[in-house]
Amino acid sequence: MEKQVILNEKRIELTLNRLCYQLIENHNDFSNTVLIGLQPRGIHLLNRLKSRLEEILGAPVVCGNLDITFFRDDFRRRENPIIPSATNIDFIIENKKVVLVDDVLFTGRTIRSGIDALMAFGRPKSVELVTFIDRRFKRDLPIQADYVGKIIDTIASERVSVEWKEIEGEDKVVLYTPDHNG
Repeated sequence: MEKQVILNEKRIELTLNRLCYQLIENHNDFSNTVLIGLQPRGIHLLNRLKSRLEEILGAPVVCGNLDITFFRDDFRRRENPIIPSATNIDFIIENKKVVLVDDVLFTGRTIRSGIDALMAFGRPKSVELVTFIDRRFKRDLPIQADYVGKIIDTIASERVSVEWKEIEGEDKVVLYTPDHNG
């Protein structure tokens, strides 16, 4: 696989700041809004957004983590059993504005699973989506993000990875392309 860095640490920081100000523009002080990160990778973006939003607002932002394992349409089709992540939503979402957070939007199936899982916790007033990377050309479902860090046009055989300092040791977004040798 060939590897190309699409966003470096500085560009990631700028993108995170922009997303925070876009969220503030629409949700003011977050008094009626909650952020919910989709497990496993969306929680890393959620943690960064929460930290920056609280720094800007000077007030806490209510956040939670949502595991979608058993809401996926492919969880029974895998050879190895899927190990679920933790769900942590210790607040009421009924009649709240919910912003789902995920790192990469590709087919839309993960987001659909997230919405299905979310409904087990109540009926939100509205649901929006923030995603760090939007791979817009391979949707299986009519889902689009309300807030996008960066749009990256890719082909199906390519892979995009948002890598965080806390997990992979460095902040970067990488495009992996199959080698075309021989």
